[in-house]
Amino acid sequence: MTFERHELELHGQRVSYRVAGNGPALLLLHGIANSSDTWARVAPLLSDRFTVIAPDLLGHGESAAPRGDYSLGAHASGARDVATALGHDRVTVVGHSLGGGIAMQFAYQFPERTERLVLVSSGGLGRDVHLLLRAASLPGSDIVLPALTSQRLVELGRGLGGLLGRIGLHPSADIAVLARGFAELDNAGSRQAFLATLRAVVEPGGQKVSANSRLALAASLPSLIVWGENDSIIPVKHGAAAHEAMPGSRFVVFEGAGHMPQEDQPHHFAAVVGEFCDATEPARLTRNHWQPLLEGKS
Repeated sequence: MTFERHELELHGQRVSYRVAGNGPALLLLHGIANSSDTWARVAPLLSDRFTVIAPDLLGHGESAAPRGDYSLGAHASGARDVATALGHDRVTVVGHSLGGGIAMQFAYQFPERTERLVLVSSGGLGRDVHLLLRAASLPGSDIVLPALTSQRLVELGRGLGGLLGRIGLHPSADIAVLARGFAELDNAGSRQAFLATLRAVVEPGGQKVSANSRLALAASLPSLIVWGENDSIIPVKHGAAAHEAMPGSRFVVFEGAGHMPQEDQPHHFAAVVGEFCDATEPARLTRNHWQPLLEGKS
């Protein structure tokens, strides 16, 4: 089934999204410097059974890149608004990398809209993150970012991998993921949005936003954690620790995969998500679901 691109206007801004299929809604949230293209290989497989909705987050892909709020909460609200505009009150929210942090924030802000939670190589679960992203959060990185994001450098093989090799670092296969994303930052607006988003969650010392203190709240929400065993951008140990902290969660490690298991092994990914949805009842939480749990912490 075709994974078609559409546009809508939300709060005066252009939002691009892709949609396919019929059935229960899966809201797919991509990572930083990526877009709905992240899901292009797996969406046709999922759309046999689900309505697949994959927005380009503001500042990414074909969506607008205004100056403004690029926090996890703002992105979660934007994702909620896309689902609402398309007529979906409840979704299984699936987040990759930065999108995992947004997915957790979505579930926290909008429990009444969340049926299940799927975290894929997710951010927000520990400090570790690739050196290149930590470096990009440094003050002044906006000056050198245009050179690092040159499409010509990437295409000629003289981009990020070569630069890292010359300074003594040994890039993994995941460096191509970063190179591809950086190459998309081809204008001042997209670079500004990238830096605003990155600096909201990453600092030179590592990830600065953590959901770890709230993971136990997920006991009432069916949760699946998926990771590539060779992920060099966010280590698989974050997924293992999150699984231990999330009662009833499922944890699946994709052998041989890197940071993009949904691209590396799309058929396996679609099967795992489908089996998870088959085996779990969708949550039916209320808007104030967290209130008694939070009151018990006081």
